[in-house]
Amino acid sequence: MQDPAREHDPRSWWQIVASALRGTTHDYTAGSIGQSIVLLAIPMVLEMVMESLFALSDVFFVARLGASAVAVVGLTESMMIVVYTIAMGLSIAGTAVVARRVGERDADGAARAAVQMIALGVVASVVIGVSGAIAAPALLRLMGATPDVTATGTLFTRVLLGGSGTAFLLFVLNAAFRGAGDAAVSMRVLWLANGINIVLGPLLIFGVGPFPEWGVTGAAIATTLGRATGVAYALWRLTRGSGHLRVARRHLVLEVGTMRAMLQRSGSATFQVLVGSLSWIVLIRLMATFGSAAMAGYTIAVRMVMFALLPAWGLCNAAATMVGQALGARDPDRADRAVWTAARYNVAFLGVMGALFVAFAPSIVAAFTTDPAVAEVAVYGLRTMALGFPFFAFGMVLTQAFNGAGDTRTPTRINVAVFWAFELPLAWVLTTRTTMGAHAVFVSVLVAYTLLAAVSAVLFRKGAWRTQQV
Repeated sequence: MQDPAREHDPRSWWQIVASALRGTTHDYTAGSIGQSIVLLAIPMVLEMVMESLFALSDVFFVARLGASAVAVVGLTESMMIVVYTIAMGLSIAGTAVVARRVGERDADGAARAAVQMIALGVVASVVIGVSGAIAAPALLRLMGATPDVTATGTLFTRVLLGGSGTAFLLFVLNAAFRGAGDAAVSMRVLWLANGINIVLGPLLIFGVGPFPEWGVTGAAIATTLGRATGVAYALWRLTRGSGHLRVARRHLVLEVGTMRAMLQRSGSATFQVLVGSLSWIVLIRLMATFGSAAMAGYTIAVRMVMFALLPAWGLCNAAATMVGQALGARDPDRADRAVWTAARYNVAFLGVMGALFVAFAPSIVAAFTTDPAVAEVAVYGLRTMALGFPFFAFGMVLTQAFNGAGDTRTPTRINVAVFWAFELPLAWVLTTRTTMGAHAVFVSVLVAYTLLAAVSAVLFRKGAWRTQQV
């Protein structure tokens, strides 16, 4: 009997890649699992690549304005983490519901689910945006901003927090497209939003040509305008039809029960995201006790690790969509095969990246620093965390698969157990009770990656996710 994951498809791999970029309609509940994952993963990976380019571009131009401007951006972005965390929680819950309805061949149900997501997103956006804009100066002072930073950045913070609803809605709208299997649409939305930001940013920061010179505030204006344009385009595509998802006037009805269920799942999903974010913050605090050189080395190593993980999250999101749609089609076996296939792809990718980091760590780090003390920490950290890449690749797909099934509680419990109950205490013990020094933080990350893979595999094999109702 033929392996369903390898069912014949007459198209070449180049044609599949072209289809992924073009965004042709595809039935993800049937046919080759491997090719379905590739069709979903390519645009999802490119979405994240654009996000990283936007972040680098913003910092590159703002850095020309001096330390105070950079500090304003850093402090405000740390506040925006709250917005991103809540938006990601709602997006995880919404993606699962939309994917399930699409898998059930319930186009109207998928459209109504998207409307409930957007309605919740609008309410959250208004509350967060208004509150943030009003409280901007107080929030900067609360974050420890000096008087000159507060004076320089209050307007920047008002604009970015006041317009944070555009970021929130981008998360929600793109989650709906991804859940429906229309990943190419969400890719174009984000490329449009960030492309405008990258082009408009320096024009408004420095006052090039007819544009006013707004300084650091120009960066916030460019970001908000870019995101607003992306939201407008996404809404237009949603009403026009994105392939698997189309919202018509008849779908514009609030369903309190659906919204309540989404909020319940999003609460758990938000906490799930928060667990990971706070874990890194605590590790930074532990690393800071070893001085500025250790902190600089840690920062370099972690940034390189995050760069490698971006494409990996594309594969994880593809697996989540596949699981949701397969369960909607009442084919849990296909969902199971899709997860293991995506996990193999992810292990292969991050395994190669990890090997490259281990082999070329000194050369990679040399591009960022010539300080021997910083380089020593960065090289050790990069190599140690890279050794755990295959394990993390495996675990991250499995935890995201639970989310795709609508089970947001299990990955939350896994994250709490692995990162809060194990990784952080281990890091504290190793840094304070041994002679390992700064290296102990990286060792705790490696061990946590390994444990994540083991715990996720055990719980996934139990199969309770197969009967999860959404």
